[in-house]
Parts: sequence; structure tokens; C-alpha cells
Amino acid sequence: MKQILTILMIFCALAAGAAGKTPKRSKAKKARTTKVVSAPAVPRPAREAFVTRVDAPSVKKGLAGKNIALWQSHGRYFDQNEERWMWQRARLMGTVEDLYPQAYVLPYLIPMLENAGAYVMTPRERDTSTQEIIVDMDGGFAQKDYNEKNGQQKWTAAAGIKGFGYKKEILETGDNPFRMGSVREVTTVTDPAKASTASWYADFPKGGDYALYISYASLPNSARDARYTVNSLAGSEEFDVNQRIGGGTWVYLGTFPFAAGKSDTPVVELSNVSTESGKVVTADAVKIGGGMGNVSRSAAGGEPVVSTYPRFTEGARYWMQWAGVPSSVYSITNGENDYEDDYKSRALWANYLAGGSSQLPGEKGLGIPVDLSFAFHTDAGTTSDPGETVGTMPIVYTKGTRLGSGEARSTSRRYADMVTDQIVSDIQTLYEPTWTRRKLRDKPYREVMDTKVPAMLIELLSHQNFADMRYGLDPTFRFTVSRAIYKGILKYLHEKDGVPYVVEPLPVSHFRIAGSGGEYLLTWQGVDDPLEPSAKPTYYIVYERIDDGTFTELAVTDDPQLTVRVKDDRIYSYKVVAANDGGISFPSEILSLCDTGTDRPQVLIVNGFTRISGPAEVYASGRVGFDYEEDHGVPYISDIHFTGLQTEFRPGVEWTSNDSPGHGSSRATHETEIFAGNTFDFVYIHGTAIRAAGHSFISAGVDAFVENMPEARIIDLILGKQKEITVGTSQERKFKPLTDELKQRLSQFCDAGGSLFVSGSYIGSDLFDNRYSTGSQRVADGQFGHSVLGLQWRQAKATVTGKVREVKSKYAEFHPGLSFTFRQQLNADCYAVESPESFSPIDPSNGTAILRYTENDYIAGVAFDPGTHRAVTLGFPFETITGSYERDALMKQILDFFTAPEGVHPGARPKVLPETIIGHEPPTTPMQTRSPRNLRPREAAELAENAEARKPRKPRKGPARQA
Repeated sequence: MKQILTILMIFCALAAGAAGKTPKRSKAKKARTTKVVSAPAVPRPAREAFVTRVDAPSVKKGLAGKNIALWQSHGRYFDQNEERWMWQRARLMGTVEDLYPQAYVLPYLIPMLENAGAYVMTPRERDTSTQEIIVDMDGGFAQKDYNEKNGQQKWTAAAGIKGFGYKKEILETGDNPFRMGSVREVTTVTDPAKASTASWYADFPKGGDYALYISYASLPNSARDARYTVNSLAGSEEFDVNQRIGGGTWVYLGTFPFAAGKSDTPVVELSNVSTESGKVVTADAVKIGGGMGNVSRSAAGGEPVVSTYPRFTEGARYWMQWAGVPSSVYSITNGENDYEDDYKSRALWANYLAGGSSQLPGEKGLGIPVDLSFAFHTDAGTTSDPGETVGTMPIVYTKGTRLGSGEARSTSRRYADMVTDQIVSDIQTLYEPTWTRRKLRDKPYREVMDTKVPAMLIELLSHQNFADMRYGLDPTFRFTVSRAIYKGILKYLHEKDGVPYVVEPLPVSHFRIAGSGGEYLLTWQGVDDPLEPSAKPTYYIVYERIDDGTFTELAVTDDPQLTVRVKDDRIYSYKVVAANDGGISFPSEILSLCDTGTDRPQVLIVNGFTRISGPAEVYASGRVGFDYEEDHGVPYISDIHFTGLQTEFRPGVEWTSNDSPGHGSSRATHETEIFAGNTFDFVYIHGTAIRAAGHSFISAGVDAFVENMPEARIIDLILGKQKEITVGTSQERKFKPLTDELKQRLSQFCDAGGSLFVSGSYIGSDLFDNRYSTGSQRVADGQFGHSVLGLQWRQAKATVTGKVREVKSKYAEFHPGLSFTFRQQLNADCYAVESPESFSPIDPSNGTAILRYTENDYIAGVAFDPGTHRAVTLGFPFETITGSYERDALMKQILDFFTAPEGVHPGARPKVLPETIIGHEPPTTPMQTRSPRNLRPREAAELAENAEARKPRKPRKGPARQA
């Protein structure tokens, strides 16, 4: 059950992630649902809406209308004493706390809160892109493509009002860019026919998804419903922004896809049409993307320097200056100590946002009613035993005066208890039954003491401790924790308001596309969350993408299916989002179809690459840590927190400074880079090559395929970096590439005369060298590899260059001349393959090598035709081939091999089972298998020592050494 729960907590159909029975682990604690007390709402002044997406799904039992201030730990800062930019914490276990909490907050927590309807503000840049575009009528270093159109009312300069101006490319001490420019204004009208508009166009140096921010001035008579329209590749989205509040800073609207080049239509449009006439709408700059840090710092008398790092890596103090926040907020030491300024500024920033609102009346600020603040940290302490987890510790401050709204500060304790209980309960249920809930600390930490709205700080775990980071480096764990935080916040706010809540659903599973001839049926299954009864999907939103375009909403349906019709040979891709009154889920995996209109056999693409996981572990012989070179793991979409390889594995080496942090010390070679992971969109890459070969195709997730195998003549099975693993001390095995159920389906398919193409980097090791397999499993796996794939195992890590060439073979469809590379180094475009494999044909009479690694001539691909079916297996993932021409050429040869007439291939004959081949008989005794659970470091070391002691000693040769 726990395995299923864990898999459900990620983002696609991962049901095929485990196989085989194993001994029971320690008994997990029963999932706990925090009791929500039905209580009357606390009387507070009327609050104003801030930013509202006009066409957002209804989330009446979610977080609609709630404003959350959220920050993710520290960030890079300038140290005046050392006169250099540096991290506030040490690089440990391949990451650093200044980046690591971002791996929860940016990909998971903020989207979950937004999916529930909340508006989330953060004092650090949320866009990881190094590209940044400013469009502003004042020019300077900004693009100046700003246009106005006058209707009944005319745009004029806002007299006496300062706005954003990009007059200085590099900011220095005291510079405020929101005091360097001007603002435009226009009076509102109620008749759309009399509208006046402002438009911002942009020239994008590179296409991609970018965060988009607007800015304006807040005036006493500003409109409460200024209508902004964002035009992107996803279409047009409208927002109502209350300009009475939030003026004079960057206001985030969302993240949108844009094409490279100059936009033909306005990226942003602002209208003066309002429900109230005679009010004022103001217009200022638009910011797109994250960019590089542009705040220069220096010691007294020194030369100012910028960090040279992406802005998202920097501390809050620098983003605040770029965002026009007063220096009294971000520089309490008057620029003398950036470290102190940074950690003290975050609470003051939350107060600055809320000042003048119903949450903090009577104080100066932006007037945004901030409901709560949340500080995310991972420095929960240390332990002398690297095999024991440190656990989770909440921090609040309940002494002193009341909060700005008049509430007692004790509400922060209730808030912290609800969130922490949810985190610990979910971790204990899904991951580690012994995970500790540390005693709540009620101390004057500035991030909670100075905040005048309900506030908590969470020290989730110890980023210094191996046992904690065994979980913390796993993306599924980070998803689970982020969902727990979101649930705790949701329950706390609904308890305060005295209204029921609904938790947004989990992603759908069992997604598949069936059909042909232009009509196709999309089906999927909603997923109930065993940890949260309210998280049931009630309807679904289906999104469509055509060729390499972007996704747009196609349909909303109450049923878990949708019929689509296509009339051309373009590739149509789909993803599904589950929804209910609490919000929307993360999206499903992406499936695609194409109808070429030819009579060539349709191909079924099965996505079996569902893995997202942390790196390989080292925990034996006095070495404890993470071996990124062995297996970097698989990020969800991308990795934003990796600094470099761990270099110090000895647990006894102590910290002396951040530059010499002892055990866990890691390199800094990659800390400014973003690396690709599992995008769950590789069906499209395979599909483009299949279409180029003239074949139609449909697709399915591996869970849907195993549950109900459709009719097909050719299957393309994507296995990527699918690899059987466990997490932490758990015995539960996940992400086995070829499960028993999958092997059974593929065997049935091949017995019926089908043709099978399989590519991945752990196929051979899964079938022939899997440390988790029992003796009987190893025999069954080996038989499948021999008789279905026609493989004889050779080795993993077959090359390090990623270069492959096609070689002469016995099958005419394959011919020498093609050469290509696949990705073996970390990069932003496609995940890297650490362990490509080599294998040989089991029987040269009906199998042949078709590809070899250029480095050493090891076999990289095998074609097999025993007369009953045909198979091609690659020892590296097809989608990692760098060139589309090479992918198309190779796929065409594979499909030509599959569709060649019977009898043309030499040596084709009925299938020969491996046990009838001399030298390939199944073992008479099972091979020694791995322990059924991951051992703690101390246990592993003891086992290794005992094994060494049991080895027979060889007699010494020659004279013995003198003592």
C-alpha cells in the first residue's frame, strides 16, 4: 500500500514502479488527518482582492482570494568582511541550503498553492531563466516598444508620480529603480467601445517559459479592476488587478510560453474599462524573465561588484532593491552587513506588503492583505550518527504584542502545529515511520518575531545529515512534503474562517490514446488520495498541443475520457489535469498521436520512463554520501539545486568553515546551471521520428498498457533511465524497468508476431544484473531477455563519450554510415545518461549487432528475428540522441526492419528458449541477493567487515615482514 501511496504522490502514472514480494518493513504509522475545528470567523476589516485571473477554475473551497508571503531560505550574498560574494551556508551533499529549499518551493509548493487559488508573493526571484526583458516607455536599458491607444479618455503623464526607470544597468547602494522613471495614467470608462489601451511588445532573444511581472502606481482613486491581458503562445489570459494596492513594485501575473523574436501582438495589454467610471488606471514597466543579478556591492572603500550569478540564486535583499522596496526594509544596517540585512529583511518585507491593509491597518505599505507568511529552511540541526534522521522542527514567536489584525500571536502556534503535524504524518506514512517531530521552538527568530501576520518557520530536515538527505534529494519526497505544507496552510486558513475545505486532487493515472483513421479516444483514471478523503477529482481539463507548439485548453469534461478527431498528419499531444472545488492537480504525463494517412502499420508508443529519484548512495567501508557520477538521479522536469559532486565521504570529518565543511563537502562546478530531468514528454520525440518514417502512431502510459494491452503490430517502449531503486531505509522497490506484468504483456505481444523496439540505459542490468532480484526473478528476467529481446548481457557503463556508429549487419535494413552522439553530460535540454549498456546477440544465427560505441567498439544495439517476432534493443535511450536527422534515420531503419516481408531475414526460425542453449541454462541455485532494505551506514559497514573476516586467507609468499 505504501508503495502505491508514494507513487500516487508524483506527477504521472507510476504504477509500474515496483515488482516482486519483499519482507515487510517497520510498521508505518497510520496516516493522520489534522482535526479542523469548526469555529466562527475572526472579525476583521473588509479586505480587498488583489490579483484575480478572470477565467480561473472555481476553487470556492480552496485558497481563492488568499495572499501568501513565502520565502525559501537564504541566497547568495556579499560578505563585507571577506569582500566577496558567497553562499550563506556550506555546499554539502551536492547542494547548498541557499538553493536546496528552492527545489521544494519553486516546482512544487508555489504551484500547489496557486492551483488552489492563492496569490503567492516571494522576496526572491522565482524565474530560474537568465534571460530578462524590461519593456518601459522611459527607455534607457529597457526595450521601449510601448504603445497607447486613446478612446474617450486620453493617456497622460501622472503628474508628480515616480515610476520604474531602467536608467542604470547596475544598481549601487541606495538606488531605487522605481524612483527613476515616470508613470502614465488614464481615467476609466464603463463602455468597452470607448476604451483606451496601453500595449507592451517584446523582442525575445530566446523562446521559453517566462515569469511575467507588471508594475503601476497606486493612487487614492485607482481602479480596483484594471484589466490586463497577457498574450502568449498559450493564447490570451485576462487578469483583474486592484491598482489601489501593490503599486510601485513588480507584481507577478504568471509564467507564460513565448517564442523567440519580436512579438507581433502585444505581450501585455491594459484597458481602462472598469465597473466604475471616473477612476484611474496607471501603466508602468513590464518585466519578463528572471535575469542575472544586477545589484553591485562592496566593502567600505572597495570596488562594487555584482554576483555574476542568476538572480534567483541571490538573497532576498537584492531582489527587493530591484523591486523598489524601500531601503529601510532591505538594509536595516544601512548597507554595512548584507548577511544581517538579508535575514532581517524578509519579515519586514511581509509587513511592507501588508501595511495599510485589513491585516496591518495604520502602517505604511502596499496595502496587500497578507494572510500569513511561511519561511522554508532545512537546517534542523546535526547528529553524531549519520544513519539517524534529525526530523522536522517548527519555529514561531507568540510573545509580545498582538498581530496587525488584532489577533493574538498564539494563532501562529496553531498554524505551525497544523502544518508540522501534516508534514510529519505524511512522511511517516509514506517514507520513514521513525521520522521525528521535533519540539516546537517559541523563540525570537527575526523571520517570525518581526512579522505582523501569522508566521512560522520550518526547519524541515538537516541538509547536513546523510540520513535526512537520502529522502531530501528524492523529488517524490519533496512533492509529498510540499503537498503536506499546502494542506496544512489550507486547513489552518479554513479553520480561521470557519468554513469547510477541499484538497486539490492528485494527478490522473492510466492515461492512454486508442483509435485510428482520424478518430481517437483519450481515457484516464482519476486517483483518490488515501491520505486526504476530500481530494477526489470531480472533473477534468484536457489540454492539446499541435506539433511543437504550446498547450492550450481543449475541453472540460466530467468523465475520464474524451474523443478527439484529427484531419491531418500533424502530431497532436495531450495532457490531463484533475480538478475539484479545492483546485487543480499537477498535469499527467504527455501522450501523442499522429495519423499519416498511409497504409503502413500504426505504432504504439508505450511510455515506461516514469522514474524521478535522487542520486546513487554510498554507505559502506567508511564512506557515506551520494555518488552523482554513478547515477545523478532523475529530476522532475529540471534540477535547480545541484552545486557539484560530493568530494568528502568520511563521516568523521568535521566542519571548520563554509569553505571547509567536512563530511558532505561538494564542488561548485554546476551551481549556476539548470539540468533537464524527466519531462514526461518523450513520446513526442519518438513520435516525430515515427512520423518521418511514414507511420501513424498512438501512445499509452505503461500502467494503462499493462492493464489493457491494445491491438498493435509494432510497439516502441520508452524506458529512458528507468531503474529499480529504493528510497531511504525502505525495502520498497520502485521503477523497475521490466516488471513481471510488463514482461507478460510484451511476451504475449511477441508470441502473436509483434515487433518490439526497446531503448533505455538499464535494460540489461535490470534483466541480468539486478541486485534486488531473487533467484527466481533473475531466471524469469533472463529468459525474457534471451527469448524476447535476443540479448546476452555484457556490461553497464559501456562508454563515456556518447558516440555511436552504425555497423554492417546481416539485415539489409541496417547499413553502415550513420553516426551520432547521445547525451552523457548534464545539460539543460535533455537528461544525461551515466550508464549506457552493451550486450550481444544471444544467437548470432538470428540476431546481430547494428550499432557500436565509437570509443571501444562495444555493441550498442541489437536486432533480433527468430522467425516468431522481431525486436530491436538499444543500450541507451533513443530520445537522448542529439540530432533529429539521426533519430529519424535510425527509426526508419528500425521500422523497415519490422515491416520487411517474412523470410527475407537470414537465420529466421522458430524461437529457441534460452534453457535449451548450451551455456545459458538457468542457475541451479539462486545468486546471493541484496538485503531487502537499504542498510543504515553503520550496518553496511559492519556487514562488509564481517564478510571480509569470513574470506579465506591466502598463505603469504616470501618472507614475513618484521614487526
